[in-house]
Amino acid sequence: MWLSDTQKFGVGMTAFGIALIVLGVILFFDAGLIAIGNILFLAGMSMIIGVQKTVYFFTRRDKLRGSVAFFAGFVLVLVKWPIVGILVEAFGFLNLFGDFFPVAIDFLRNLPFIGRVFSLPGIRQIVDRVGGYPSQYPV
Repeated sequence: MWLSDTQKFGVGMTAFGIALIVLGVILFFDAGLIAIGNILFLAGMSMIIGVQKTVYFFTRRDKLRGSVAFFAGFVLVLVKWPIVGILVEAFGFLNLFGDFFPVAIDFLRNLPFIGRVFSLPGIRQIVDRVGGYPSQYPV
């Protein structure tokens, strides 16, 4: 991978932020862990793509609804409403990064073990629905 040291550090911060958010949800919606995870996620994303591109990404007109929901959820977590905040953040996250899911699923399907799991009959339909693939291609 052709990443600079700053981008590598940003990938680590983003991954650690996501891990803290998941851990905060597992530990009965611990608002402190979720808030720290949110901060690390945003800081890591800024380090990966740069501050200017991050601001542009969150302020694009087609991503505005997701940005408002994501930051509203972040504020709700900070004021100790973690369950509602995580739900609102999840809605914003799906609106912001939903276009990336088909790319991520295609990447995961090409991995040795995970690709076989994604090809199993029951899982394939779920993954296709999440990835936005049509159930039948027109002829």
